[in-house]
Amino acid sequence: MNRKYMKLCALLLTLVLLTAAGTTVTRAAPGVGADQGNTASLPGEVYVGGMPFGVKFYTQGILVVGFCDVDVTSSGGGCRNVNPARDAGLKMRDIIVGINGEAPLCAASLTKAVEESGGKPVTLTVKRCLSPAARRHEGNTPKTTELTVTVTPVKSTSENRYKTGLWVRDSGAGIGTVTFILPDTGAFGGLGHGICDGDTGELIPLQRGQVTDVTVSGIEKGEAGDPGAIKGYFVPGKTGSLLKNTECGVYGVFVTRPAAAVQKLPVAKRSELREGDATILCTLDNGKLGQYKARITSIDRSATGSKCFTLSVTDPALIEKTGGIVQGMSGSPIIQNGKLVGAVTHVLISDPTAGYGIFIENMIKQMGDLAS
Repeated sequence: MNRKYMKLCALLLTLVLLTAAGTTVTRAAPGVGADQGNTASLPGEVYVGGMPFGVKFYTQGILVVGFCDVDVTSSGGGCRNVNPARDAGLKMRDIIVGINGEAPLCAASLTKAVEESGGKPVTLTVKRCLSPAARRHEGNTPKTTELTVTVTPVKSTSENRYKTGLWVRDSGAGIGTVTFILPDTGAFGGLGHGICDGDTGELIPLQRGQVTDVTVSGIEKGEAGDPGAIKGYFVPGKTGSLLKNTECGVYGVFVTRPAAAVQKLPVAKRSELREGDATILCTLDNGKLGQYKARITSIDRSATGSKCFTLSVTDPALIEKTGGIVQGMSGSPIIQNGKLVGAVTHVLISDPTAGYGIFIENMIKQMGDLAS
């Protein structure tokens, strides 16, 4: 990926990253009330982000993202399409955690086992969400059950090798924006929403990830119906580790704090957020951390996810440069009254000057042990 141009969101992250930015078409309903029991233990001050970061990651297990029929020779001499994996009961979003009783190292391990099977059954250990209603429970952990699925590979006529008809994924890469960094540990939070699979829309089960520096190289200006994007490339070398992927952001630890992260600010509770003027921090193609005017509206103080309030860009310079909120600004810090109040998470496809933000409180709550 060295110096390879990558588009943020669905285009930048070929496999997953930032699908939340640019998929929303409705506004959040106004909320009432105070913190409603969701107050996280907040640090006194944090370094404010706004700089881009790159991630290369591996999934926890092998994720099933689709099916592709296999062409086989019929007994009469013609060809027909079959799908052994689907017929065996595998489903989208299944996570393969075992192959013939052994933990898979990567998708290549599955391919090797299938191609060397000689048409004999392959036993897969699979984790599956119990139901759509039960995919999230305490701590935002998917509620899953483990089962065994036996798939019998077939030989593809056109490719002359054994296949199961599965599309799977075990890794990905992309670029996001740092929201904040804890002064004492170097732990950070970014994006304001999770890394999701581009095909299924589901949160990726992260095993491990590597953080790298990024150079922003260009901007595709957003227009109504066509969200723009920040373009950039990875700088060689590891600068940190990615450790958690949640509904409210991604989290990791920097080896060394980014040079642009020099400003410390107190962290605001959701009850402190007000409708009115605010500031967005982000890095554009001049490579410098910039401050841009915005306005917060429609605050939903009961929100626990990544859409807590609506946000409008009012800064003429940012609108001229990007059209408003573009893919890749997810995680950009939002400052109001001298405090870090949240981060940009989504853009409205119908109006690139508008989008959603998340309470910083929600992001810190999802850090778990990294926050201490």
